[in-house]
Amino acid sequence: MRAAVYNGPHSIELAERPDPVIAAPTDAVVRVVLGCVCGSDLWYYRGESPHALGPIGHEFIGVVEEVGAEVRGMAPGDLVVAPFTYCDGTCAHCRAGVTSQCVAGGSFGNHGIDGGQGEAVRVPLAGSTLVRVPGSSHSDETMRSLLTLSDVMCTGHHAAVSAGVRPGSVVAVVGDGAVGLCAVIAACRLGAARVIVLSRNPKRQELARSFGATDILAERGDAAIEAVLELTDRVGADATVECVGTGQSLATAMAIARPGSTVGAIGAPHGVDFPVMDTVVFRNIGLRGGIAPARTYIPELLDDVLEGRIDPGRVFDFETNLDGIAEAYAAMDERRAIKSLIRIAAAQHGAPLAC
Repeated sequence: MRAAVYNGPHSIELAERPDPVIAAPTDAVVRVVLGCVCGSDLWYYRGESPHALGPIGHEFIGVVEEVGAEVRGMAPGDLVVAPFTYCDGTCAHCRAGVTSQCVAGGSFGNHGIDGGQGEAVRVPLAGSTLVRVPGSSHSDETMRSLLTLSDVMCTGHHAAVSAGVRPGSVVAVVGDGAVGLCAVIAACRLGAARVIVLSRNPKRQELARSFGATDILAERGDAAIEAVLELTDRVGADATVECVGTGQSLATAMAIARPGSTVGAIGAPHGVDFPVMDTVVFRNIGLRGGIAPARTYIPELLDDVLEGRIDPGRVFDFETNLDGIAEAYAAMDERRAIKSLIRIAAAQHGAPLAC
């Protein structure tokens, strides 16, 4: 099969890899319909985080081709969403809802597991990992939003949940990438009365407003902190989400949070050297977040996508196929794109899908 492979910094290529096969009775083989590039993939692409040479990509939806003897609840021909980490659903962490920390789990596109930026994937622990999508003949708009449930929408939701967004909250979002934009959707879905987004990019500002943001601030650093305090009568935000992962973004998020509130931090940390404990202790600021337990969130968000109540697929503003995988990375790396979508297969439920 054809799949994207990581050959080192700034080197993503399309290559031939072995077709996946059932290796354990709990496996399934999924033919990928749509995949995409994650913001975290860019850290590997830029050489700022380590990644093994070989398959890459962890966000995909597809059609089940084959299931192992012990897989229940799905069959060949089913359209499924794959959370970016697989899990057994039975360990103590899974039972607590933290499926991203499953003791038997792992992530796609790592440690010999097929990546989502390829034609097919062997999915370990398929029965407890994959989420079957009901219905058929879904629109292209719906398919794009279903793809976001593999990671980015669930991660934005995790940021909002971790920050404690409640009805009537004033929410501040630090980061205007795809996750930050999905956090805007999540905050509004959870009932936020006001959503303040820190963004300098006109295109992203416009999308944030369309998702429900009420205020856009272009300032950064101390100026951003002052601007948020001015907007909130110098109280700060009731809930703050941090979707970047740098020292400056975390410092800003902690500084604009109201005393007694929580920062939901989901940005992959890079160069963070920040005295968190001083802020936590002396300003009574909580810090939560981490790797989103996507498998826990997909069922509740799936209904909203299928019913058209949320449309996170609009974060995809660059499209290509596997032949254009290198450009998909370059477009995001150069900030010409918010998030790159990769069309791979042309069928759902065994019927033609217009691509």
